[in-house]
Amino acid sequence: MKSIFDFVIEPIGSRYNNTKEIEGKKLILNTQIFTHQSVNRLAKVKSVPITGDTNIKVGDQVVVHHNVFRRFHDIRGVEKNSRSYIDDKNYLFSFDQIFLYKNKDDWKAPKGYSFVKPIESNDIFNLNNEKPYIGILKFLDETIDSVFEKGDLVGFTPSSEYEFVIDGERLYRIRSQALTIKYEYQGNEKEYNPSWT
Repeated sequence: MKSIFDFVIEPIGSRYNNTKEIEGKKLILNTQIFTHQSVNRLAKVKSVPITGDTNIKVGDQVVVHHNVFRRFHDIRGVEKNSRSYIDDKNYLFSFDQIFLYKNKDDWKAPKGYSFVKPIESNDIFNLNNEKPYIGILKFLDETIDSVFEKGDLVGFTPSSEYEFVIDGERLYRIRSQALTIKYEYQGNEKEYNPSWT
């Protein structure tokens, strides 16, 4: 099955990630279909579009938009599949719905976006556990690798971050143009990962 403009993918696992294994028992975290945090985002590419140029190949893993696998209720209360739905194992999605892709071993960010890991706040008078608008660059857009490198301590503009959990780590997806400054390490920076990830 091939599409002219869209990728064909299948979810890795089920459509929703709403259970967690704790001491050998399954705990259901969410039973509502509209909560986007519980929607699975990992998929395997089954076919690439006929048109367009992409680094993504058949068999690659991708992190996709939460609405690709999501179900919802229409205005009449009828449960529906997303527009991406073909059947339970096949979904269509466009390139702009890809957030990360993995060819072999390492995740790569598509053009225009980078991923930043927040760092712990060392301010004892602050109630937030992480420093705002500062983080460690984990996955970067190939177009900015002349300015920034993986592992750099960077600053970004307010309200430009969008939260993801990738391989058990909470990361922020940020437009590469929203990365504003490269900081020097002071030696007391620690990556922050909340316990719920």
